[in-house]
Amino acid sequence: MHQVGTSVSAKNRPGVLHWFLAFAPLAVALEHLVPERSLWVFLAAALAIIPLAGWMGRATEELAVHTGEGVGGLLNATFGNAAELIIAIAALRAGLYEVVKASIAGSIVGNILLVLGAAMLAGGLRNRPEQHFNAAGARSQATMMTLATIALVLPAAFHRALGAGAPPLASLSVWISVVLLAVYGANLVFSLGTHRALFAGSQPAEGTEHAASWSVRRAALVLAVATVAIAWMSEILVGAIEPAAEALALTDVFVGVFVVAILGNAAEHATAVTAALKGRMDLSLSIAIGSSVQVALFVAPFLVLLSYAIAPAPMDLAFSGGLVLAVLLSVLILGQVAGDGRSDWLKGVQLLAVYVILGLAFFFAPALPPR
Repeated sequence: MHQVGTSVSAKNRPGVLHWFLAFAPLAVALEHLVPERSLWVFLAAALAIIPLAGWMGRATEELAVHTGEGVGGLLNATFGNAAELIIAIAALRAGLYEVVKASIAGSIVGNILLVLGAAMLAGGLRNRPEQHFNAAGARSQATMMTLATIALVLPAAFHRALGAGAPPLASLSVWISVVLLAVYGANLVFSLGTHRALFAGSQPAEGTEHAASWSVRRAALVLAVATVAIAWMSEILVGAIEPAAEALALTDVFVGVFVVAILGNAAEHATAVTAALKGRMDLSLSIAIGSSVQVALFVAPFLVLLSYAIAPAPMDLAFSGGLVLAVLLSVLILGQVAGDGRSDWLKGVQLLAVYVILGLAFFFAPALPPR
């Protein structure tokens, strides 16, 4: 196995980034001893997430050898989104609905543009001028993202069209959430059951012909422990996010969409790039696009329904115009790059360029209104 990024490729000795695990107890200590040092707490928790994401990536990679690229990507997306879900639940309890919506939009945009873009760029530069993946499976996932985008656009458009006379969006959001959850269930049956071959990998990966070095039990245990640790660090991170944003002179929306999303997607980012470096583009796409699909079709509607039980008031699916536009543009370019079954470094640059442009727009924009 190549020694790349945050992947744990050196089996008998820890990589340099593993020393960053020391930031985990440091973040806990800072949170309890000097909570007023919010920027320090934020940075320590952020640095602690990096090696934990590497362990999660290694465990998912080992599981993918046992289960295939499609299931491996689903597992990584599920465990990678666990931290984001825990963060969102904590924000829901506090009634921070716009923070929840910004993190949902940021996760979708980050996975499509940043994670997939970095994977295509790294794979194209490291391996060969062109890599291939199963185009039918990628188009299926891209279509799911288009459906999810329609569901996220309509409530905001409905509210804007009717203006002050618009009825509450809670009921509409609940019914849309039910539809999205049903479609997500159908997507699981499609990708893991009836059409599993579309997501199993289009060709043998370079350097992956060997058997898995971990058992399924060991890989699952490491994955579970890393997920719990990332969730813990993420909660500390979120507790310090607002004062840290103020200290860095950043808006809450920018921090939610970009800073938190990058850290929340660290596990997916590490594994997707490592897989691409080894020529496993099917796994990279399954992780990047699959995570976005899971956030849009499962996490977002689940949080809407959960808000009735734990939040001060129900949350709706009416995202602000800037967030809707960012998601829409990301899905549009996804359809362009994922439809032909091939990737190269230039496609990666194009995706990353869109991400940087969106980041600049949010950085220089004032705080966005809720709708």
